[in-house]
Amino acid sequence: MQASVSTQVMALAALCQALSLVKAVAKTKDADPTELELMLSSVAMLDADSPLAIYGGELRHLRSGYQVLLQQLGDNPNKDVEITRYVVAVLALERRLSKSSSNMAALGKRLQQLARQLEHFSITDETLLSNMADIYIECISTLGTRIQVAGQPELLKQTHVQHKVRALLLAAVRAAVLWRQAGGSRWHLLFKRKQLVHEARQALKD
Repeated sequence: MQASVSTQVMALAALCQALSLVKAVAKTKDADPTELELMLSSVAMLDADSPLAIYGGELRHLRSGYQVLLQQLGDNPNKDVEITRYVVAVLALERRLSKSSSNMAALGKRLQQLARQLEHFSITDETLLSNMADIYIECISTLGTRIQVAGQPELLKQTHVQHKVRALLLAAVRAAVLWRQAGGSRWHLLFKRKQLVHEARQALKD
């Protein structure tokens, strides 16, 4: 994939959207069902025709993600520290994943199995949520410091909530993979912030 600022920003928006859903599920158990399905479905999009096709083919599907991204990268002093912490942690996990050929191979096989399961189950079915949670645990979470998700303790003890949170973290890693494939790096977040913000604002206008 060629380096593309628009794709980098789209990937960051998807990352923010997935992590916003993690936050919502952990604190209230509720998440926008359309956004939830979109983010989870992106995990199984292995041969998309384009980066945008991973997220339903239309930028409007990532509107809330772009809004969160602007809040985080823009001049707004009220940044969401929790989302920032999750973003940093997921990007770090993805970097380690990209350097582990064994984990990448195992992840690829598991995602192919997941895609086949979608012929029989919906992406939000508990069977697939459980499977995606297992994929995250086995192929990704062992690569670095465990991401500590803040939320309601009584909710986070529930198996269904745990599965949904881990499945969404897997979707966040999927977005981080796209970010790297499009040429994104830590340095872009530090030194090309204004360019990323401009691109995000333009995407929201469009």
